[in-house]
Amino acid sequence: MINKFENWLKENSITEVECLVPDLGGIARGKILPSDKFIRGLKDDSHRLPQSIFIQTISGGYATEDDEELPIDVYNPTDIDVILRPDFNSIRPVPWYEDPTAQIICDAVNLNGSLVINSSRAVLKKILKMFDDENYKPVVSPEVEFYLVKPNPDSDYPLEVPIGQSGRKETGKQSYGIDAINEFDPLFEDVYNYCEEQDIEIDTINHESGSAQMEINFQHGDPLELADQVFLFKRTLRQTAIKHKLYATFMAKPIENQPGSAMHLHQSLYYKKNDKNVFYNKKNTISQTMKNYIGGLQEYTPKLMPIHAPNVNSYRRLFATWDAPRNTKWGIGNRSCGFRVPSTEEISMRIENRISGSDTNPYLVFAANLAAGYLGLKNKIKPSEETKKSVYDNKKSSLPKNMEEAISLFEKDEQITEVFNQKFIRTIAAIRRVEYQAYLKVISSWEREFLLLNV
Repeated sequence: MINKFENWLKENSITEVECLVPDLGGIARGKILPSDKFIRGLKDDSHRLPQSIFIQTISGGYATEDDEELPIDVYNPTDIDVILRPDFNSIRPVPWYEDPTAQIICDAVNLNGSLVINSSRAVLKKILKMFDDENYKPVVSPEVEFYLVKPNPDSDYPLEVPIGQSGRKETGKQSYGIDAINEFDPLFEDVYNYCEEQDIEIDTINHESGSAQMEINFQHGDPLELADQVFLFKRTLRQTAIKHKLYATFMAKPIENQPGSAMHLHQSLYYKKNDKNVFYNKKNTISQTMKNYIGGLQEYTPKLMPIHAPNVNSYRRLFATWDAPRNTKWGIGNRSCGFRVPSTEEISMRIENRISGSDTNPYLVFAANLAAGYLGLKNKIKPSEETKKSVYDNKKSSLPKNMEEAISLFEKDEQITEVFNQKFIRTIAAIRRVEYQAYLKVISSWEREFLLLNV
């Protein structure tokens, strides 16, 4: 395997290597080092990082900063090292650098050789193995929404719509507007070129209903490979936007009075033996297997919201935006449902989860969807009746309304703990609590506006 790395680096004249590890927030952590040192590190397992990166919060703090220390089986306070094992299948050039540089996604391995169970890739690999053991092959296709905004160096200042090639800001809703996308054509030309160089297989781009809000659709395929691609795509888009003097944000609800941004995940299931879509049934169209899978999504998605809605801002998208699905109903072609069956044709029979925000970690959100579906199959969970009417105006939500409620549901479910591992559950819960407490300490402009001189 080391020879493969050496040959690839020489063939591409690579001088530097970025070893990337997605943390639990989906942020790229790791090291940058010269190519020759990278190869030497492969030989003696010297590419290492502290264990604490897997209890790091989105703001750079650590879950141990909470009042209650993490148990030693979750985090060892001596902060011992973990080994980085680069996955050769993930090696790609970094196209926006002038110097020839490679980026490689790494698995995190304990000193005894076992995977770090609360690392993002390990979590997804664990869920995929459960399907493999049942002779199933999951296939997914993510759709990722995002906003382009003017550079915003002052975090107290609201985000603004950027100026496009016409010299004007976009106004009104431009859903699927071709000319609205072309306002930022130079940026997207670079994005497509950079993605092609990195083997990131984006399919289409379309304009969403928010001002300068776009959506990128990915080709369907293996969940681990697609999670790698989404992880790298987010980084690629941010860097490309900066090059064009813009910001790209995947915040779930970045702008007041604008729609939120989602990560819709299309998912289907195939038999490994004959590569047949088991969600399709010739007699009834939707198979019993698919119904049980939907039942699992309905039952367990509310309990997995610390993954689907990982940040305080995530709940603004769900509960302060009219068109965000805040329900666990399902329907054929019904976009108001949390779970939508886009087509009933055999070749494209799938279920789309529309609940997750684009701010989520792709590895974890893929794992959460697949785990819920797996438990639906295992427990033969029956779904609700199909919803044929719009439920956008339904006041009742089947989802937790805030982070505290979400963490409580997440921690208490025994089957989720069994599927994911208690260490992972406790780690995520601890991180979310620290992040929520950090948010509560911040005094917002709304409070200063309406409370300062009135209460």
